[in-house]
Amino acid sequence: MPIKNFFQVTVVLLISIFLLNCSQKKEEVKTVTSDVNRAICLLYPTKGSETTGTVTFTQKQNGILITADVKGLSPGKHGFHIHEFGDCSKLDGKSAGGHFNPTAKNHSGPESEERHVGDLGNLFAGDDGTAHYEWTDKLISFSGTNSIIGRAIIVHADEDDLTSQPTGNAGVRLACGVIGLAK
Repeated sequence: MPIKNFFQVTVVLLISIFLLNCSQKKEEVKTVTSDVNRAICLLYPTKGSETTGTVTFTQKQNGILITADVKGLSPGKHGFHIHEFGDCSKLDGKSAGGHFNPTAKNHSGPESEERHVGDLGNLFAGDDGTAHYEWTDKLISFSGTNSIIGRAIIVHADEDDLTSQPTGNAGVRLACGVIGLAK
């Protein structure tokens, strides 16, 4: 076989092996994420804060049920968002980046048709500084473009006004946690 033909056959063979390997890896990812039906996020205080909590995400027939229990808040409303990076390493929580917004929409509330995927509105804390939140969201997911796995939850000091761009003017970050897989 001439060198030229040998080279062409080798290139075609290598490309075929590469494509086969890529398609197998893609299937492995689908298998892992398609079985996810629950996720959890433990919230830790940023510097100077005492805010802590737990946020769970449970797949339901009509969306993902988000349940949050947070303590150490001042009474009133507090912005509550999914942020783009699962990184809470900076003491101020800013390593989590901005709101999770893969579709480049305007900021709004969770009931709006046009909103960031990460816009969850506000937590409401009572006089005892605790907040309970429940919302079934149809936009977030455990796989694909809107996947929340590995992203962060941020609780803010102030109320999200649901209109100011791009963040709702919700103030400093009181707590940060990374969303992970749960049983």
